[in-house]
Amino acid sequence: MEQKSAEAAGGAVAGPKAYGFLTAVESGTHGVFGGYLLVDPWGRPLEFHCTAPVKVSRAQQILFGSTLQSHLHGQQIGGTLLAEGSVAPEVVLTDLEPMLHVRSHTKLPVALIRGASSGSPAATFGSAVGTGSFTIGNANVSPHVTDAARGDDLRERLEELAAAVDLCEPFERIRAAIDEAQRR
Repeated sequence: MEQKSAEAAGGAVAGPKAYGFLTAVESGTHGVFGGYLLVDPWGRPLEFHCTAPVKVSRAQQILFGSTLQSHLHGQQIGGTLLAEGSVAPEVVLTDLEPMLHVRSHTKLPVALIRGASSGSPAATFGSAVGTGSFTIGNANVSPHVTDAARGDDLRERLEELAAAVDLCEPFERIRAAIDEAQRR
C-alpha cells in the first residue's frame, strides 16, 4: 500500500496514482491538528497522517504577526504532513486558504477546494489563490498562484477522481478521524 521515497514530498515517484487532501482542525482545548489523507482514484485511503496538536503561544502570535497563519498551516503543519507521505500525489487539495502556503515547501501542485454551491473562493489580501479557477464535479478548484497556469492540467488530473467521489468529501473523513483520535 505504501512506497517509500526520498522525493515523496517534492516530486513524482513510481507507485499508485494518488490524490492528497490536506486540512487542519482547530480544537479549543488542544490547539490545531493537521490531517493529510492520500486516496486512490476511487477515493479509497492509501495513507493517513495527522499531527499532534499545535498550540500557538502569545509570543508566537506577537512575533509572527500577520504571517502566523501562513507559517502555521504552510510550514509547521502542511510541510510536516507532506514530508510524511510516501506516495507523491497528482495534486494536493486543501479546503483552507492558509494551507495554500504549503506550496512553498513542495514541488507538488496545490489547489484550494470549495463546494460549487459556495461560489468561487474570494481571494483575500495576500492570498495565494491564483487565477485559473474551474469547477469539476461539485467543487470549485482554485490553484495556488504558482500553479495557476496549469489549470487545464490540474483539471485533467482531477477528472478521474471527481468521477468517483465528491472532492469536498475527503475533508469530512479527515475531520472525523481527527475527532476520533482526540477521544482516545
